[in-house]
This record gives sequence, C-alpha cells and structure tokens, in this order.
Amino acid sequence: MPEQPHAKLYVPAVLSVSPSGPAPPVRYAELHCKSNFSFLEGASHPDELINQAAQLGYEGLAVTDRNSVAGVVRAHVAAKKTGLKLIIGAEVTTADANPIVLWAMNRRGYGRLCRLLTRGRREAPKGECYLTFADVAEHADGLLAGVLLSSAGELEYDLSRWREVFRDRTYAVAELHRGPYDARRLDRWKRAAHAMHVPLIAAGDVHYHDASRRFLQDVLTAIRLKTTVAELGAARFPNGERRLRSLDELLALFAPCPDAVARTAEVADRCTFSLDELRYDYPEELCPKDETPLSYLTRLTLDGAQRRYPGGVPDKVLRLIEHELRIIEELNYPAYFLTVWDLVRFARSKDILCQGRGSAANSAVCYCLGVTSVDPDRIDVLFERFVSKERDEAPDIDIDFEHQRREEVIQYIYEKYGRDRAGMTAELITYRPRSAVRDVGKALGLSLDRVDALAKAIGHSHAEEILHTRFREAGVDPTTRLSRQLIHLASQILGFPRHLSQHVGGMVLSNSPLCELVPIENASMADRTVVQWDKDDLDALGILKVDCLALGMLSAIRRALTVLKDEAGEPLTLATIPAEDPATYAMIQKADTVGVFQIESRAQMSMLPRLKPREFYDLVIEVAIVRPGPIQGNMVHPYLKRRNGEEPVEFPSDAVRHVLQKTLGVPLFQEQAMRLVIVAAGFTSGEADQLRRAMAAWRRAGVIEKFEGKLISGMMANGYSEEFARNVFRQIEGFGSYGFPESHAVSFALLAYASAWIKCHHPAVFLASLLNSQPMGFYAPAQLVTDARAHGVEVRPVDINQSDWDSTLEQRDDGTFAVRLGWSMVKGLSTKAAETIERERRLKPFTSFNDFVRRTGLTAAVLSRLASADAFRSLGLDRRPALWQALAPNSTQPLFANLKDEETPALPRVSPAQEVIADYHAQRLSLRGHPFDSLRPALTAQRIVTAAELQTLEANRSYRVAGLVLLRQRPSTAKGVTFMTLEDETGIVNLIVWRHVWQRFHRVARQAQA
Repeated sequence: MPEQPHAKLYVPAVLSVSPSGPAPPVRYAELHCKSNFSFLEGASHPDELINQAAQLGYEGLAVTDRNSVAGVVRAHVAAKKTGLKLIIGAEVTTADANPIVLWAMNRRGYGRLCRLLTRGRREAPKGECYLTFADVAEHADGLLAGVLLSSAGELEYDLSRWREVFRDRTYAVAELHRGPYDARRLDRWKRAAHAMHVPLIAAGDVHYHDASRRFLQDVLTAIRLKTTVAELGAARFPNGERRLRSLDELLALFAPCPDAVARTAEVADRCTFSLDELRYDYPEELCPKDETPLSYLTRLTLDGAQRRYPGGVPDKVLRLIEHELRIIEELNYPAYFLTVWDLVRFARSKDILCQGRGSAANSAVCYCLGVTSVDPDRIDVLFERFVSKERDEAPDIDIDFEHQRREEVIQYIYEKYGRDRAGMTAELITYRPRSAVRDVGKALGLSLDRVDALAKAIGHSHAEEILHTRFREAGVDPTTRLSRQLIHLASQILGFPRHLSQHVGGMVLSNSPLCELVPIENASMADRTVVQWDKDDLDALGILKVDCLALGMLSAIRRALTVLKDEAGEPLTLATIPAEDPATYAMIQKADTVGVFQIESRAQMSMLPRLKPREFYDLVIEVAIVRPGPIQGNMVHPYLKRRNGEEPVEFPSDAVRHVLQKTLGVPLFQEQAMRLVIVAAGFTSGEADQLRRAMAAWRRAGVIEKFEGKLISGMMANGYSEEFARNVFRQIEGFGSYGFPESHAVSFALLAYASAWIKCHHPAVFLASLLNSQPMGFYAPAQLVTDARAHGVEVRPVDINQSDWDSTLEQRDDGTFAVRLGWSMVKGLSTKAAETIERERRLKPFTSFNDFVRRTGLTAAVLSRLASADAFRSLGLDRRPALWQALAPNSTQPLFANLKDEETPALPRVSPAQEVIADYHAQRLSLRGHPFDSLRPALTAQRIVTAAELQTLEANRSYRVAGLVLLRQRPSTAKGVTFMTLEDETGIVNLIVWRHVWQRFHRVARQAQA
C-alpha cells in the first residue's frame, strides 16, 4: 500500500442537548446512507450508524443500502433503543436511468419496495440486481423518490422523467463532499431543481459512521473491484467526507441553500412506516373450507392421539393436548402447526425418513401429528419451553430429513406455495480471521503466495498479539508499516458481512405475498430462492420459519432398513426396531461405537464405560451429559457418583424429587431447570424461560442479577436453605448457555439406539449404509472400513465387473454379507462415467482392457482414475500395467507409436507400501494395510509406541506416539485445550493438547497430516 499523507482526521463534535434545553437549530435527517450490508461498499454496521446519528442530534436516519433492505432489521433494533427515527429505503440502480433513493412512506410503499427489489434480484444472478425505469415506475405507489444528482448529465431531463412518475413525491438530492467545485455544483443543482419544480434536499452519500473508517472503506472497494488500493484511481473517494457529519458542518456546507438541510425533516415526517407494522400471516390453504385452522388442527391431533395410543389416550396426554391447543389458539399459531404436519406427511408419502426434534418434541400436539417420535407420556413435557405467552416469540420447529433427499421437501414447499410466498432464510457470511487476512492482504498489494502463507498460519484467534506471532511464523515481519496496516484493517473488518448465503434449512412461508414482507433473491444453488434476512432478523420481527434440516444418519438408517427388508426380510421402522436389546447395550458399554450416531466422539467414548447405559433413558442421559453445559455446571461427577452408589441421592422436598428424581438430583436438562424454578421459587412458566434465555447471555452485565435475587428469595420463602438455592443458581448459570433440552436428547437417543442396533446385529449392512450416505459423521470411510473389518465384515475392492455407484452387499458362502466398495469411493470419478460402466456391464461382463475401452468410450483421464483405484483386477491387470494401458488408447506421443494391442513393457513391481499409499491417493483408504505398517520398524527404533500398546502401558509416564491426524477439535475449549485424534495401524490415539503446547508447535499442530 503506498504511503498515505498524515491527514488530520476531523472528529465530529457531539451535540449535547438536554431534554429541557433549547432545541437544535435545525432538524436534519440523513436520507442516503449505506451500511456494510451494501456488501463491500459501506464500512459501518447499521447500529454504529444509528448510534452516531443519535449522538449528533439527527432527526432521523435512512438506511438505504444498494438494491437491498438486508440491514434494516438491525438498524430497527438499534433505533428503538436510541429513540432515533429510522426511515426504511434503498438506493435503486436501473439499467436505463440514473440511480435514485426510494423511501417507504407507509406499509404499502414498503411492500412495493420489496416487490421491486424482488423483481430485480430474481432477474439477475445471485448478488446482482437488474431493474429498468419501467420497473420502478410500476412499483412507485407509497414511495418517495430522491433523484441522485450528478455533476454531469442532463439534470432537467432526469428530474422531469422521475417527476412524471412520482409527482409531488419527488426530491432532488444534493450531496457535497468538500470538493473544489461544490459552490458551482450546488448552484447548478438549485437552478435545475427550481426549473423542474422539484424540492432540493441535502444528503451525504454516507458510507461510514466515523472518518476513522475511511481507509477500511478503501480496502472494501479494492476487494469488491478485485484490485489493490494503490490501483483504485478514480474509484477511490478523494477524502473522508462520506461520514455522518455534525449539524454545524452541514449548515456551513449548504450555507447557500439552508432550506435543503431543513427540508430533510419534511421527508422524515412523510415517512411514517416502521418495521413494527409488519404483521406476519401464515398460510391457511391446508385447512378445509368448512373448518377453521384450529378445528382442523384439533381434529388431526385427536385422530393422531388415537393412533399413537390404540389402547386409550392417557389422561396426562389429553390434559397436555388441551393445554397446548389453548395456547396455540391464543397466540394464533394453528396454521403454523398445520404446515409442519403437511411437510412431514409429504416426506412420509415419499418414504423420506424424517424426525422432528428440539423444542418441537416438547409438544404433545407435535407427537400426535407425527412430527416427533418423543412420547409425552414418557418425559416431562414443558410446552412453555416451545411456545410461551409471556415470551411472545414465535415457535421454531426443527425437522431432520434424510440429507440426500431433503431437496425433495424443499422443492415441494416452493411448488406448493410459489416463489412469491416461500423463501429460504438467509445466512450472513461474515469475515473471519483467515478470510480477513486473505482479502485485506490482496487489497494492500501483497503477493498471492505471501497472502496464502499468512492465511494458512492464521487460526481462529484474532487477538492482535496472536496475529503478530502468526506473521512471524509465516516469515513476515509484523512491525513493518504494511504489516501493521494489514493487522489493523483485518481486525476492523472482522464480523463484516461478506455476502448473503442460504441457511442450512430454514424456510419462511406466508399467506400473503412474502415478497412484500422482505425481498427474495436467487441463491447460487439452482432452484433455490432466499429472503434477504437471516434467522436473527426474523426472530427480531417475530417471523416464523420451519427448519428443514439434513441429517446424514437418517439417510444411513433408511438405507439400512430398506436393505434389511429387501435382503434379510426384516420389515423394520424406527418405531419397531427391537427395544432394550442386551447385546446392543453391551456393545455400547464397551464404547464400540464407531459410526454410531451421537455417541462415537472421543468424549462420548470416554464416558460410555463410566456411565454404562443399560436402557433407553441412559442413552438420553449419555447424549446430554457430554456437553459443555453439564460439564461447566459441575454436574457430571455428582451424577456418576450417585449412579455408582458412591454418593447418596437426597431431595429437600417432594416437589424437587418429582423434577430431579430421574437424573438422581442433578439438573441435566433445560426443562428440569425451568421446572425447578417453577416448583421451588414460584416462577411462572414464562419467567422460567426468560431465565433460561438470560443464562445464555449471562456474561452481559446486569442481565442475570435480576433473576438471581428472585430465585434465591423465592426458594428461601418456600423453605429451602440459602445454600441449596445458591447451589441451584450456580448449576443453572453454569449450563444455561449450553444446556441440552431433554426433548432434543430423546430424539437423538432414539437415532443413537437405532444405529447401534444395526451396527451390532448387521455390521455389513451398517457399513454399506454409512459409506453410501457420505459425507457424514465423525469418521472418514477409511476408519469405518477398518472398524467393520475388525468386526468380521469382509470388504471387497472396487472392480469394473462388480461395483455399482453405491457400495453393495454380496452374499458369501456362509450366508453372511460382504461389502463391495462402490464407484463413489473413487476420487474424481463422475456419476456419468459410472453409469456408462454399469450400463455396458449389464449387457455382458468386460473381458479385457481393450474391450472395456471400446464399449465404454471413456477418456484417458477416467481410465487413469480407474487404474489408480486398481479396478481392473478381475481382468488380471494390476494397477501399474493398467495405468500404462490407460495412457495409450488416445495417445499420439512417440512413446506409444509402435505399441501393439495391449502390449505392456516389463514394469517394475510396486512395493506393498507403495500400493497402500496409492490406494489412499485414489480412494482415501486401503484394504491392503495402513500407511504406518511400513513405517513401524523405524518408529519402533525411535521408541514410538502403537495405539494398541498404549492401552496396556503403565499410567503417569511419558510415551511417544505417531499417526495420521483424523481430526482436530477447534476452536479449543475455554481453557485453550485442543483435542486431536491420531490413527496408526493398530487403532486410535486421543491427544489432549494444552494451550502452551499448541502455541509452541502451532504450525505442525494445525497443518500436519501425520
């Protein structure tokens, strides 16, 4: 970055006006302001702009991002806190007219603005907008227009053109930035506006709240234009005047035309719309014409209850249903529940395995509708954990679908409700340390190799002193001017929006056009459209969404159940898998759970032999207890001691016993914490949930104290000791932010048991299902195959005469199954190539390499991939000869000119170690052995022990181990501990890497593959 002159930055004075003091000399509203939601243009967050405008004594602020309202919700939340008036608008660019700023006068105008932006976004690729003058004219109702005047062009023509559309809702926008010709330009603008009878107003074309962001704005511009700051030229603003300026400055700047400043308040007064006016209406077409949504929901629920409880619906469940339906009616959510029911009904009609989880499982209505499999008669359902009158927030239902078929459900939603009434929730992609260093480094002119080295050296920490250390490790002096600029600017850009992506599965639906509530735009993925707000924005406005999530284990379980039905004649479902199977629990107690849902991690495997699950509810405990919440709340050891009989289980009252009995007096679940404060401290259900939410923000000063006093005094008033009350509060505080809902744990435990049962009784089926459902889970295919072979499963290699795209089961002589690896395991092989192979093979088997080439017509590149995967063995052709022949068919090189058909020279033999390495390169696994087999003699000479030996060695001594790095758990724990898993030829080693060790060996610890 070239040297910059040390310009003296102007710091705007803050007007301090007391409520009882004199009014400001002029009312001013900034009407043209971009936040950082004008991606890579604005250099301030919406709340920074709002807070600064309030400090400066502005009448109001219009957030007018380019072709977007993505940032207005955050501005709205900030404006409500400061009392500043927020004007909703957007800067709109057209293909055949000059840019204008549009401001929403009322709810209708806001709806037209959203429709206009939706049209422009849907007509263009992701991130772009294409609009014409006619498009804007068609959507002008309810909008004020500010014509952005330029120093060139036919001003009178531009003004008259827009005035014909907006009439007395048209303004001419004058923007001065202390340029050399300000007076001349202002005079020309005045005369043009007067001639066209259009009022002139002042604005700032604001890009940041404070002049200190000027240099960051230059960097953002360079990133957007894919150039460097030094080469920006005219694209770079000449000074730092695109900031929020003081009223005194504005009056001085527009002294020849003071009315232009004062008239901004007129625009603010005409814009009465607030986001608080948005009323979200849920689709109702699912309801038959002769019924109301509530009556239809009630009928479906009661019918479902009869199916769930054929022997009679328990009184407890009937009371829960009545209670829930009453709250659903009061909060007007019947249509929401009907929509969720419809999605589950559609999925099951297509044999797509799905399972509602999370808060939804706290609902007896959801259980009866078939949304969740959690029986409310088996757990203490707390509906207020899900829907609460006091909380006044929308419910949020999560449904997991098979990850390979979820798109069918999403497209069903689009087809049923249309693109104008359905959209996927946005996901805001923001700058993290690595992306910040990479983009800012390029903008400052660093070479690509240097930027790449720096980015790879950066971890999750962004403290400036850590960045200094990482720079030194990458061979860059952090004390140079360029390095200091890079560190400072990269730190500033952290958290800035980079672009809008799509949420993992949140869908927003509406009865009236959704495109009048929030603009909808194209996603990068085909056939996906996304609203411009993320889940936090939707929550802030109380807009409902349904999370249609993808879960790989559901794909694997559905595949396994289908195979068992087709191959083994076992027609099983999630609900009919044999329950409480002793062999399955014996396997779980030994932590033999590689590939099993939820209980396969290092931490879970460590807990299983200690907890020793013997029944389903033990699995519920297991899923929930190995979480940051129970660990931080000091609940794990007390629970284990009481379970093992090392500590008595005591309760201060029967009420507390009822809440905590099943978890031995230790509150492990959010629902228990909420019930505890209800029965012991006199909280209402809504207050209990407010406490839970406050715990999630307990680090923020002043949030939790009000609940602490109420909880302790309430417990003491009910006869509990102060010590017990404070202990309860400490436990809730410790896990409030991370505590697991019991309903969530039950849903996950159900899948954990199902996958464990399949692994225990049908290990070959389990392996094939996991391989065909990749990517998913904790372990890579290499570890899944190794584990299955250790359990006696024969795994056969890919072969052109045997393999399909999916891994398949092949009957063995003893009646059991072997697993044949599929083409999906071969790196770089396309489904199209695999289909060609399978089509030709169905006609007759391949008999030679040339026969294969002639019939399939595959390219040399594809043949090389197949040869590298050693897929021609059934033709008597090993890897190296096959690779040689793969080079020959289409070659014009002299080396092959005189080669006869299928003639292969005498090639040197491949060593066993080379074969293993080649397997890993081609398929990421090997059936011949492990890369460390050949290294073991050298490792043993260095006194490096194997994973198997480590299990029998004396404790509290130092040993050296080595292996392939399977995973690193980053970011680290609160104490800076990183967990690593290594694999050698005998098994797995789990490492605990302390902070100082990680820092000392940072490069190796982060980047080494072995």
